[in-house]
Amino acid sequence: MSRKKKVIHEFVLPEAGYNEELTAKFIRYIMKQGKRITAQRIFNSVLSELQLKKKDDPVNVFVKAVDNVKPVLETRSRRVGGATYQVPVEVRENRQIALAFRWILLSARSRTEKTMVNKLAGEILDAYENKGNAIKKREDTHKMAEANRAFAHYRW
Repeated sequence: MSRKKKVIHEFVLPEAGYNEELTAKFIRYIMKQGKRITAQRIFNSVLSELQLKKKDDPVNVFVKAVDNVKPVLETRSRRVGGATYQVPVEVRENRQIALAFRWILLSARSRTEKTMVNKLAGEILDAYENKGNAIKKREDTHKMAEANRAFAHYRW
């Protein structure tokens, strides 16, 4: 029997004005030190920036960008008989979203634009068009899983 406590997933209401649950979750990822209003302002500015650059609905552009960044496979370390193998496993849906958000934000923060709004808008546009650092991170993860496909029989 497992000693771990069962995780109860919290139901997240969509952000006001957007009929998408991902927007509320992403605002929580942007937030630093509990400054939710600042995170909401940044996200709203990013969506208005996306509206100017793309003529599509900015929420749909954001959702498509997140879908493009989501990884399908990743590697997990598995210790078998004194050796550690990188075993490819499929990624659960909530972890896919978490990784996509994390990669988008990390690559946006490492960009050279002046404000966070411009950095994040640029990274979301790059992810929407299947380029940029977040997409590169997903591709590297998939390549690592593909390279270690021989150890898939160690999956637990």
